[in-house]
Amino acid sequence: MSHPMESPEFFRDPYPLLAALRERGPVQRVRSGPHGATWLVTGWAEARTAMAEPRLSKDTARYFADKPSKRDLAPAVSTTMLATDPPDHTRLRRLAVKAFTPAAVARLEPRVAEIAAGLLDRMAARGGTADLIEDFAVPLPIEVIGDLLGVPREDRAALRGWSNDLFAAGAPDTIDTASHAISDYMTELIAKKRAAGAAEEAGEGRDLLTDLIAARDEGERLSEFELVSLAVLLVVAGHETTTNLIGNGALALLQDDALRTRLRQEPALVPDAVEELLRYDSPITTATFRYAAEPLTLGGAEIAAGDVVLVSPGAANRDPARFPDPGTVTLGRASGHLSFGHGPHHCLGAPLARLEARIAFQALLTRFPDLRPAAPPAELSWRHTRLMRGLTHLPVTFAA
Repeated sequence: MSHPMESPEFFRDPYPLLAALRERGPVQRVRSGPHGATWLVTGWAEARTAMAEPRLSKDTARYFADKPSKRDLAPAVSTTMLATDPPDHTRLRRLAVKAFTPAAVARLEPRVAEIAAGLLDRMAARGGTADLIEDFAVPLPIEVIGDLLGVPREDRAALRGWSNDLFAAGAPDTIDTASHAISDYMTELIAKKRAAGAAEEAGEGRDLLTDLIAARDEGERLSEFELVSLAVLLVVAGHETTTNLIGNGALALLQDDALRTRLRQEPALVPDAVEELLRYDSPITTATFRYAAEPLTLGGAEIAAGDVVLVSPGAANRDPARFPDPGTVTLGRASGHLSFGHGPHHCLGAPLARLEARIAFQALLTRFPDLRPAAPPAELSWRHTRLMRGLTHLPVTFAA
């Protein structure tokens, strides 16, 4: 897929190309290689089926075991919970899920609201222009996941930089270097927390990383390697996607005066708006790697064992067969978007992402009623990554 799907046009607006592919059929071969074909799933029904299909494995280590590679990706980055199948996946997920239950997430609400208000205070204090990505959409989820995992404040900027580099399309060396930096950092942080934790009994206010270390050390079948890779996954997945959700959603809101007015008048509609914004401009264009462990038929395509299958939530969420007039933001749709996936790998952090987005949009709408884009949409710059969809900057103006 190294041509149209890695072009500046695709990063700016992937939807025309994805729609053209879907019109040829919901599952299209996009590449043939020495190790088999690569298929892209763009239809909603087929994407949902693929996400829950046990014959489509996410075990990347097994797939790449016998294939030559010049890459040097840190193992804790290449083999996270996202890249495992049951029963390992089930066990790892069970340990992490406790932190993301609706009740656990609800307890974070006051802190998330406080972080959002503080960031908007800083924007207001600096005057009537800001970059909504750098000043708001990036720091909000970083602070939330940093607090949750117990990452020291002074380390969060570095963590954000490495995490960002992990998604640099077409820059394997950058990705590999970042993978080692983030893996080494989390290994060290875990060692520091273990040393500190030995000195204190379990109690209130413990962070998630300390809890996972306790699970590991009390023999809940979590290896040291799995502990590091889980920590890496939570920090990366815990903010990259939410930053894009807030940024993409804010851009859509800025372009829709009527919707902004309506949400300001009826704040109870904001959760519904979050779901529709997730569908309309998904933070994930293409889901992470899957391959066929055995042959299967999907959307009329005969997929051979060993073929790679890439599911596109970005395309599925705009399938007109499921969502009439998919290129418009319409409240009150029966949701069913696939931005958080479906099946065993359904996003663990979905309740937290929803909470952060709801608080972020509500805070923006009430704090700066006259918020306006400071650049036309065509001039906005998007991240160069096939996987994620997100702005690098979103300049705005408002009355200070």
